[in-house]
Amino acid sequence: MVTRQRGRPRSFDRPTALEQATMAFWEHGYETTSVSDLTRAMGISAPSLYAAFGDKKTLFEEVVETYVLSHGAYGGRAFAEEPTARDAVGRMLREAAGLFTESGHPRGCLVISAATNCSTPEVEEALRDRRNANLAFFEDRIRRDVESGGLPAGTDPGALARFSGAVLQGMSQQARDGATAEELTAVAEAAMRAWPAGEAGE
Repeated sequence: MVTRQRGRPRSFDRPTALEQATMAFWEHGYETTSVSDLTRAMGISAPSLYAAFGDKKTLFEEVVETYVLSHGAYGGRAFAEEPTARDAVGRMLREAAGLFTESGHPRGCLVISAATNCSTPEVEEALRDRRNANLAFFEDRIRRDVESGGLPAGTDPGALARFSGAVLQGMSQQARDGATAEELTAVAEAAMRAWPAGEAGE
């Protein structure tokens, strides 16, 4: 009887290590987070990091994918659960005000802030494409509301989507600069007052 030799088990919890990497990238951005920073945060050796996650760029890609399904999932939920673009964007901005400033993780949004001063074109482009995809999604939802009469016929879906994205991105930066949840909630409310009135004048 041949006994199959098992591979050496990992001496760390992968989901926990991934979350620790997320915190490091979220706090410091992609470019300024070194492999040594990551191994220190994750509590593993460089060989273990490469074996489990690949290189730094591959690890970051997994971090972003995990982030958008966890910490960053609030926007998708708002659009899935709210009946109109106005309701979805309003909920997204109000929830962002709290999430961007809550304790337990770095401030702001990783997808918005992680590419700051990034000199790795592939990483910068991937994050930009993700943000632009969100804007296109906002625009499509707004356009459908215009077509159904939920928003005035003269509404520019592209401009309104970009305005909403600019507010969200600005809120992320202001959170990193120390703005409170209450201050960012006021920004969200002001942004929603700038939206065109719906069919019921709301």
